[in-house]
Amino acid sequence: MTAPAFTLTAEEQALLPTDDDVRFYEEHGWYLSKKLLTDEEVDTLEGASDEFYDAGRKDRALPVRPPKLAYWEPGHGAVQRHNDYIHYEVDAIGAILRKPLIGAVAARLARAEAIRVFQSTLIYKPPRPDEVSNLVPWHFDRHYWATATSEQMLTAFIPMHDCGEEMGTITMVDGSHLWRETGVRDTTSLHFAERDRSELDTMLDENAAHNNAVVKKIPMEIPRGHMSFHHCRTYHGSGANRSDRPRRAVSLHLQDGENRYRPFRRSDGSLIAYNHDVLVRKDAAGRPDYTDPEFLPVIWQS
Repeated sequence: MTAPAFTLTAEEQALLPTDDDVRFYEEHGWYLSKKLLTDEEVDTLEGASDEFYDAGRKDRALPVRPPKLAYWEPGHGAVQRHNDYIHYEVDAIGAILRKPLIGAVAARLARAEAIRVFQSTLIYKPPRPDEVSNLVPWHFDRHYWATATSEQMLTAFIPMHDCGEEMGTITMVDGSHLWRETGVRDTTSLHFAERDRSELDTMLDENAAHNNAVVKKIPMEIPRGHMSFHHCRTYHGSGANRSDRPRRAVSLHLQDGENRYRPFRRSDGSLIAYNHDVLVRKDAAGRPDYTDPEFLPVIWQS
């Protein structure tokens, strides 16, 4: 008999979400994990990101630059930094993000047999309360992933330190993944940095009213080595970093094994494109392959 491709130790199995945790996630749209990363692993994340920022050190560059790539460079100044595809460019970071335990937790929450990376972003929020880029408006990730077939995708937010409200931690709108939308606009597929913040706030309020729901905002208090997970339809955002040190994290977007590419059009008939579409291999029909192991590796298979 062939050994399974991914296994957990007994200690790691004890860190998986319980049945009650999974039910909580399905009701609330978010979950705070146990300590999934060791202190040494978090140290490695921090050190590798320092070298990436300070010396531009990476193990490979993307073969082409997607048109909407989020990619901070020193010339951009003391704004909030976002660097996509960090799991591909920096091996030390990628190895930790591919830790099977992270995938196994995501699989439990999504009730999936397999989990693949979908995207990863290195984030650095400087301690500047007046910096507009530090304020992340209310949004949910499924809007950006219109070219994905799955409704079970999810995101792990992985800080490199204790992370609370003073640092501008990620904040969830409780239960919002269960809301029915009032309608999808062409602008919803755009990154929040490309959209009017007041429009995003208005959409949150409109959708809450449409569902007779109260907007209940829950700041995630995340100890070092722990992480939060949220459903792809959970509204979330973050506030200013009012502390005396930067908020450092990785946002790890994950897809279940059933997810595939689908064409998705705006109201004018034009196709929406995701950054993957110019990077990943093509399938037999010439469509982007969201199972491409080079950019979207499997991190858990039950």
